[in-house]
Amino acid sequence: MTSRATTPPPGRAPKTRVAPASGGALPQIGTPAAAVRPDLAAIGEGIRSLRAERAMSLRALAEASGVGVASLSQLENGQRNPTLATLYALAGALRAPLALLLDAQAGSSVEGPGVSVRLLDTDVIGVDSSAQVTVEVYRLHLDSGASRRSPAHGPGVVEHVQVLAGLLRAGREGAEREASAGQNLEWVSDCPHTYRAVRGPVEAVLVITSPLV
Repeated sequence: MTSRATTPPPGRAPKTRVAPASGGALPQIGTPAAAVRPDLAAIGEGIRSLRAERAMSLRALAEASGVGVASLSQLENGQRNPTLATLYALAGALRAPLALLLDAQAGSSVEGPGVSVRLLDTDVIGVDSSAQVTVEVYRLHLDSGASRRSPAHGPGVVEHVQVLAGLLRAGREGAEREASAGQNLEWVSDCPHTYRAVRGPVEAVLVITSPLV
């Protein structure tokens, strides 16, 4: 069964949905592939290429993402290991899937304080070029009590989380909901959103769908 995320009327924030794991839920994923170090040169080239495609100067991207010009220059030249927060900030400013910055390499893992994500798979799906979406699948881990705030993504980007272990509170900032093992959360992520491990370490599968642009 295919589920479709809908955009709410202007001025109305979409509700975060909590659903049981049965009936169209994301598949349970066991032990993920071994983590690999991201290719810094490939990440740098990807950032530079996306910046050029969007006709953004180095300074313009630095200002839009909040990443310093010197740090951004080092990233583009493969001389700096990016944090999860930095990659999310750049992906948001570039209106690009995070997987593109990871060179779509399955197993690529990036970390932040108490939080890590590992790319499991990425693909483009759709019946025709006018309705295609990029699908990114990640394994998400949060240490007990850890939290993360993500910047707004581009229009039409939807995040789906299936909790495998622990108790997670996540969603659009100010409208977060809780989900435990076997439950799903879903929201439109065109505004800042948060993740927090309320109880125990949280293991989850994160699926991000983005309109292909």
